[in-house]
Amino acid sequence: MTVRPRKEIHLAAHFPGVNNTTVWADPRSRSQIDFSSFEHLARTAERGLFDFFFLAEGLRLREHKGRIHDLDVVGRPESLTVLGALAGVTEHLGLAATVNATFNEPYELARRFATLDHLSGGRAAWSVVTSSDAFTGENFRRGGFLDRADRYTRAAEFVEVARKLWDSWTPDGVSRPFAHRGRHFDIAGEFTVPRSPQGHPVVIQAGDSGEGREFAASTADVIFSGWGSGGCPPGWHRPRQGSLEAGRAFYADVKRRLAKYGREPEDLKIMPGVTVVLGDTAAEAQERATEIRRQQVSPQNAILALEQIWGVDLSAYDPDGPLPEIDPVADSAITQGRTRRGDTVVIAEKWRALSKEKGLSIRETVIEAGARQSFIGTPDAVAAELEEFVRRDAADGFILVPHLTPGGLDEFVDRVVPLLQERGVFRTEYRGSTLRSHLGLDHPGA
Repeated sequence: MTVRPRKEIHLAAHFPGVNNTTVWADPRSRSQIDFSSFEHLARTAERGLFDFFFLAEGLRLREHKGRIHDLDVVGRPESLTVLGALAGVTEHLGLAATVNATFNEPYELARRFATLDHLSGGRAAWSVVTSSDAFTGENFRRGGFLDRADRYTRAAEFVEVARKLWDSWTPDGVSRPFAHRGRHFDIAGEFTVPRSPQGHPVVIQAGDSGEGREFAASTADVIFSGWGSGGCPPGWHRPRQGSLEAGRAFYADVKRRLAKYGREPEDLKIMPGVTVVLGDTAAEAQERATEIRRQQVSPQNAILALEQIWGVDLSAYDPDGPLPEIDPVADSAITQGRTRRGDTVVIAEKWRALSKEKGLSIRETVIEAGARQSFIGTPDAVAAELEEFVRRDAADGFILVPHLTPGGLDEFVDRVVPLLQERGVFRTEYRGSTLRSHLGLDHPGA
């Protein structure tokens, strides 16, 4: 009988920026743009021997009812600039930035990532996202011209061109002319940045749709997933008890697609975004999780969440009162710049059924229907559950999204990481110098 070796868990840290996970009212919460915040979380992640630090992107301040969304008013800094600074205060940690493939050009972006890879000694990663959002596109000369159906074809060609540019320098430092003629890009010339330490920066894809899964299988090194929560509104996740099976189904579906592209299962790491709440006892952890959830869904945020589903102004409603009896407005533009997920009319009916079944107010319904912390319990229990998810092929690792900026990762690193190391499923030291070596991926051109 062949004994399967224990799978090593991969861990990454997501900087909690402008999202509904962060508890901004907590007195420990600090700035989302001061460099000290980025540095604190990155240093904590490196102390915990994480694979990489992950920054999201915002190309336009979101709006709700024609006003700037409250979470965006303090600004959204450019990710690659922040990571360039972090390269100087970290030694091993991978540095990942979300950068849009719709509103950028391959030559410029390939240069920026190759430069970051050189500055960091081979630790750069690019999270490829797309947009068909005309609202965001108004900030760019092309506007929102790109049809939704074309966004992944452009992204796939974008990554193809970037890799051609990175490959135009040989490992021994010889530059060769490049040329690409395609549907979206027609460029030729010489690339200005020599081959970087990783060959290619790591490519991450974020998304759960069928198109996203196929794009990841053909192109990406890592997929940042949500365990198949598509079809639900922002902040909604499947019930906790279904996450393991949902994770296994997602994992199997994506991994089986790789063979079509001549790739092996280990060529793509699946790392869902998760949250963790710890306590000295299970009861204490659950109590903390409940309180965090109430902080995330303030009365104001409850009405805002409801307006995003109903598509109309509901400011006259009491957050502690019943849900509206009026029908939601489909395809409403009340919110601009946020990802819309699923049929809001269907979601509204589900919320009504939940409210009626449990006798919940507006705020209680949003809390009940919204995101749960993914792992809740004592450090021992959480370590065991993380290991189980990886052992049973529901994930290759996790991207932790803490609820506090910037100290939300401290307790996990201090209390859970040592237990994972004792279990023999997490590294006790970095065994290589590049992000590809952390992830167990090949170095192109090596």
